[in-house]
Amino acid sequence: MALALVLALVLLFVSPAVSTSRNLIGHQNVKMGFQVTLKHVDSGGNFTKFELLQRAMKRSRKRMERLYAMALAASDASIDAPVRAGNGEYLMDLSIGTPPMSYSAILDTGSDLIWTQCKPCKQCFNQPTPIFDPVKSSSFSKLSCSSDLCSALPSSSCTAGSCEYLYTYGDYSSTQGFMATETFTFGKVSVPKVGFGCGLDNEGGGFDQGGGLMGLGRGPLSLISQLDEPKFSYCLTSIDSTKTSTLLVGSQASLNTSSQMDSIKTTPLIKNPSSPSFYYLSLEGITIGDTRLPIKKSAFALNQDGSGGMIIDSGTTITYLEQSAFDLVKEEFTKQMQLPVDKSGQTGLELCFSVPSNSQSIEVPKFIFHFEGGADLDLPGENYIIADQSGVACLAMGSSLGMSIFGNYQQQNTLVVHDLVKETIAFVRTQCDQL
Repeated sequence: MALALVLALVLLFVSPAVSTSRNLIGHQNVKMGFQVTLKHVDSGGNFTKFELLQRAMKRSRKRMERLYAMALAASDASIDAPVRAGNGEYLMDLSIGTPPMSYSAILDTGSDLIWTQCKPCKQCFNQPTPIFDPVKSSSFSKLSCSSDLCSALPSSSCTAGSCEYLYTYGDYSSTQGFMATETFTFGKVSVPKVGFGCGLDNEGGGFDQGGGLMGLGRGPLSLISQLDEPKFSYCLTSIDSTKTSTLLVGSQASLNTSSQMDSIKTTPLIKNPSSPSFYYLSLEGITIGDTRLPIKKSAFALNQDGSGGMIIDSGTTITYLEQSAFDLVKEEFTKQMQLPVDKSGQTGLELCFSVPSNSQSIEVPKFIFHFEGGADLDLPGENYIIADQSGVACLAMGSSLGMSIFGNYQQQNTLVVHDLVKETIAFVRTQCDQL
């Protein structure tokens, strides 16, 4: 079965967003929620379409390698470097302190720690907003070494009763400072006593789009774990849209309409004790057109040593599939496309096709991911095909060694609901610019 697509250059970005939520909060014993606008890290950067594509692919590959290194370190006791995911593709605007001071944080579902650069900065990167000054906030308080959040850190020390941390992200990127609690404001919603890192020594690349990082992983340090209602969802607009994306936290993340319930696809979250912060899914198979691929179960299996498996990640642009599985995808997709393979390598993607210059549309085979629990994601064509005005159409996926990653390109215009109580992820086809 085929799907007709109109050729268009796909932009891997979401336009700048400035609107904020008017909803309520979720913290401690109050079960409410809030909504935040997201923007892409390259929005407003004055890049050409091809440059945007290249930048996104480059970041995606580096992040995939970093995530794989984390899993490798977790499964090998001889590797003890505290490598975290870091970086990401989306920024969220928020404020910290009393009175509130605005800054942008990189959204990262692959790590836990919330942090921002703080004065007096020993080593700090340039950020677009002023560096946070704890002295000027009446709600700031340092965390003691005996606190639960201090104990949850992968690397910490104690100086004069204060909890000091070191968080390393790979590529020589790191943040070091002390742990504290502070009031965080999302739009008009204030959440008190959020534990975060006050970074005095922050080094490496990839953070300077914002002033810190907002960890949304499964560990106790993340924003979601610190709230009373550990649930969040995001809805990423089409990659060529000028509209904004959305993050919903707490009760706002719930599915509560009959129309949504009819189309919801739910699959269990898998636990990996070696990498407890990641959101692992159980991918059981892939169908291209009408052909279910003969992929071995071991290709996507989460191994006892913590290696393998598939994670879902908002900070990785395209989906990466374990090499043997991707080889089968590539073979079958090429067979069904019936277009000559483009071998120029100009896009940085692994499977591209030459499109006749007089074509206004192309036929592409259906692409279905089969997740555990009957969650069959039949992707729309724009979620797996990138078409370039130069006459090249590419599969927006790549190969990886070991770990597989379900990237944000495949998640566009889908409400992705993470429920840490039910231990599930739900997918609902949604027009994200209408939330």
